[in-house]
Amino acid sequence: MDWQALRDRFVLPDGVIYLDGNSLGPMPKGVPAAMERVLGEWSELLIRGWNAGAGGEGWMGWPTRLGDRIGRLIGAAPGSVTCGDTLSIRVYQALASAIHMAGDGRRVILSDSGNFPTDLYMAEGLIATLRDGWILRVVAPEDVADALTEEVAVLMLTTVDYRTGRLHDMAGLDRRATAAGIVTVWDLAHSAGAHEVDLAGAGADFAVGCTYKYLNAGPGAPAFVYVRPDLQDAVRPALSGWLGHDAPFAFDLDYRPGAGIERMRVGTPPVLQLAALEAALDVWDGIDMAAVRTRSLVLSARFAEGVATRCPDLAPALAMDIPRGSQVSLRHPEGYAIVQALIARGVIGDFRAPDILRFGFTPLFIGEAEVDAAIDHLAAIMDQRAWDRPEFHARQAVT
Repeated sequence: MDWQALRDRFVLPDGVIYLDGNSLGPMPKGVPAAMERVLGEWSELLIRGWNAGAGGEGWMGWPTRLGDRIGRLIGAAPGSVTCGDTLSIRVYQALASAIHMAGDGRRVILSDSGNFPTDLYMAEGLIATLRDGWILRVVAPEDVADALTEEVAVLMLTTVDYRTGRLHDMAGLDRRATAAGIVTVWDLAHSAGAHEVDLAGAGADFAVGCTYKYLNAGPGAPAFVYVRPDLQDAVRPALSGWLGHDAPFAFDLDYRPGAGIERMRVGTPPVLQLAALEAALDVWDGIDMAAVRTRSLVLSARFAEGVATRCPDLAPALAMDIPRGSQVSLRHPEGYAIVQALIARGVIGDFRAPDILRFGFTPLFIGEAEVDAAIDHLAAIMDQRAWDRPEFHARQAVT
């Protein structure tokens, strides 16, 4: 892989080492032109753009076409992914559909304490709506396999723990869950574009994810949902939106689900955001995810080893022998202030409560030079206690 050529496809501010692509990816250089093109279509075509966009394809078909492009990166067959709406909506939709498929008498949704809170919130809200004896059971990540009991209806996990970076064995857990009659829902928010994912090979029933992290589609970029192909025409969409109808423009008063993955569409496609997503996906054309994964592990190990040598007061949040995603997380009681001191020096990571400093390693725009410089800055901050200034302790709304 020509890593420098890939780096040149991104807008990266001078003097900034960006280690936060696991929270918001940087802008690919093709995004402004793509959005300008669609703005031009809007100005010239007006409502006709839904039917006749650039290349003869209207905006209405974008969610599934772009879903197929995402599908290539997550091991999904064509026609099994669609995009649009937010990740919270996609979690609710997939979880509700999974519950509908669950076997009689089972009333437990199993998740883990490393899951992203919004997934757990969606589960809690759905349970409160159902009021039918459902419970959410949350266990430690290392205890998930042993918790796959006959009470469990749905296993809902995020493949990578957003705080520590711990990586679940998707294939192994999915295999055990399926053998126990459990429906699976995987959140790929910290996996899509970060490492190899093989939904089809794992046998996953449902998966969801966002596109604003490793896929670099911009703040608020649309989410995606995957349904295993053989389940699609039996799945109850749960959120029976107008555009998931079999014939939206027949304007029937009763809902009739569309065919295949189309039934998982909900609201009007966010066209401008989808234009940014399309340009971001152009960067991924021809990229080998195995090569991305290998280089990411090399870079993250280089950072972790350098920090261990030079910053003994920073404790690893995850042992190096535990599989991880594309991030390194460290612990310190003053983690927030340390991250702010780093940002002031042009090294951007982020903080996750209560004490985690989090750094993402995306080889599309990060190399050894950035890793080594980040270690130098972090060591200087720790040696000099440069983090212990009032401005670095003042909490902002987004950490």
